[in-house]
Amino acid sequence: MTLNKVVGSAAEAVADIPHGASLAVGGFGLAGIPWFLIEALLEQGAGDLTIVSNNCGVDGAGLGLLLDARRISRVIASYVGENKEFARQYLAGELTVELTPQGTLAERLRAGGSGIGAFYTPTGVGTLVAEGGMPWRYAADGSIALASPPKEVRTFNGREMLLEEGIVTDFALVRAAVADKAGNCVFHAAARNFNPPAAMSGRVAIVEAERVVEVGELHPDEIHLSGIFVQRVHELTPEQANRKSIEKLTTRVRQEAHQ
Repeated sequence: MTLNKVVGSAAEAVADIPHGASLAVGGFGLAGIPWFLIEALLEQGAGDLTIVSNNCGVDGAGLGLLLDARRISRVIASYVGENKEFARQYLAGELTVELTPQGTLAERLRAGGSGIGAFYTPTGVGTLVAEGGMPWRYAADGSIALASPPKEVRTFNGREMLLEEGIVTDFALVRAAVADKAGNCVFHAAARNFNPPAAMSGRVAIVEAERVVEVGELHPDEIHLSGIFVQRVHELTPEQANRKSIEKLTTRVRQEAHQ
């Protein structure tokens, strides 16, 4: 019998995510984010969430929806910039934010999913990342209420490196272009950013897929994420699959229009 991990709806896929859960969420900005799983989680009601993601969406979209609803208490991320409410909550002392170098964050997720407890990297040596004191949470008066601890630093082949811990989360929410019923996934272009390591990091990885195919239809060489890391697959409708917003639309007048 072929393994079938497809569930009937996004609501069913996220129904058991509890209050206080930690989640790794794929995407970069709005590229490759699991739009409908995030919206289903908003509707489901879980709060006090710890989110591990490159960023926290934008105001009113993506993870920004959960942030606006005050459902997130802690974020481990590498970028704040495009979300004003994210920055406001952080600076006002309403949100704990562990800023992590972007490549380090990706490797922490991958390491956690691979069963690697920690690893050494030169990234961050000689900065507050290694020395500690980076503000994780502010007090209402603007002072630092919680600061990052110092990290262990060792020398390898004459180069100093600091110890970073792998990340394992309770759940993961990711978006794939194609998935088979066993959970093997293919990601399109820029969506192959934080989605694979996020899925690896989650004890229960939930995929929203733009298209679901039978097991065996995907060639092994085109699979980006093995189904062994995936527990649930939700298939989007064609209309849902075509929803792909971006943060900003920047255009310029074509030169020939002036000729």
